[in-house]
Amino acid sequence: MTTYTDKGEKHEQGRFLCFDHLTFWVGNAKQAASYYCNKLGFEPLAYQGLETGTREVVSHAVRQGKIIYVFSSALNPGNKEMGDHLVKHGDGVKDIAFTVEDCDFLVQVNTPSYNLLTSANPLYPPVATIMHLPYFLLSQKARERGNDSSSLCVFASIRPCRPSGKLNFIDHVVGNQPDDEMVPVVDWYQRNLLFHRFWSVDDKQLQTEFSALRSIVVANHEETVKMPINEPAMGKRKSQIQEYVEYYGGPGVQHIAMNTSDIITAIRNLKERGMEFMSVPDTYYSQLRENLKHSKVKVSEDLDVLQELKILVDYDDNGYLLQIFTKPVQDRPTVFLEVIQRHNHQGFGAGNFKSLFEAIEQDQHARGNLTILTPNGVSKNM
Repeated sequence: MTTYTDKGEKHEQGRFLCFDHLTFWVGNAKQAASYYCNKLGFEPLAYQGLETGTREVVSHAVRQGKIIYVFSSALNPGNKEMGDHLVKHGDGVKDIAFTVEDCDFLVQVNTPSYNLLTSANPLYPPVATIMHLPYFLLSQKARERGNDSSSLCVFASIRPCRPSGKLNFIDHVVGNQPDDEMVPVVDWYQRNLLFHRFWSVDDKQLQTEFSALRSIVVANHEETVKMPINEPAMGKRKSQIQEYVEYYGGPGVQHIAMNTSDIITAIRNLKERGMEFMSVPDTYYSQLRENLKHSKVKVSEDLDVLQELKILVDYDDNGYLLQIFTKPVQDRPTVFLEVIQRHNHQGFGAGNFKSLFEAIEQDQHARGNLTILTPNGVSKNM
């Protein structure tokens, strides 16, 4: 594991502040929004559709804390762009939007990138697309001044009848790339958005008996926006990253980590709502207890409760984090979610990767996708 201290060049203006929202292209926006409200405790925020004068695309925005997700679907069968996207990728993240200080300036200085990059890959986007999404402008106006647009319906806050998800803000967004495509994407963020390398691990550190991956985290200068970029590495069998790339039809957002200040209550509430999470064996906690005896860090949460809820713990000499991952939130084994709580620890759970990957490999095996890899990277059935 490598941690970088050089933050590189700082923006003269137009700082990146935080994640603003994520836009998903889905087959049924209404049902997708309802899933996130019912399973994760989000509330309806805004709507665009036929009733508001929008004839081509319908969008439902939901919010919890500072997290905003927008789910969009085509209204007409002739929408080739959205139709082709769904056939290839299934439901997934189309756009990542950032809150910035001076959007016009950033678009102006990145105009050459806009001309060169025409890919629909949400991890390698034209800057104007990532920050100038029309729905972003509408929803931001609605949040600031109320409903002043005839094309947008804003919902009043709804008193939840079920326990809160206790999710506060987007901690980081993780992307998967095909083999050998991670570094070019990282370079793009460094060159065009002045992000810097924050953290990285290679396949010698991130491996199980069967599979491996490499990861580089990029961040803005203030390190309020962090984006891990993964790629598969050669192993005995198909890795979870390769499985994602195959089922998503290319690179894309693998998971979204949502920060909470009380992960125990959050996971209890989300499980009560019916959210499904990945599990780890009890031996993980036996080893954790033994390792913590020799650590400078003291975990304040009850380890028995963490074991009951299957919450993972990672730590160093300065602090620790708690994290847990959902199962995929659609039928394709692509996008899933993470809930994370930090205690003076800014890592990404590297100490948990082996346990997490082994849990994912169990699910891969159940799907028939933990296949043997030949030396040329082609998979074959066991």
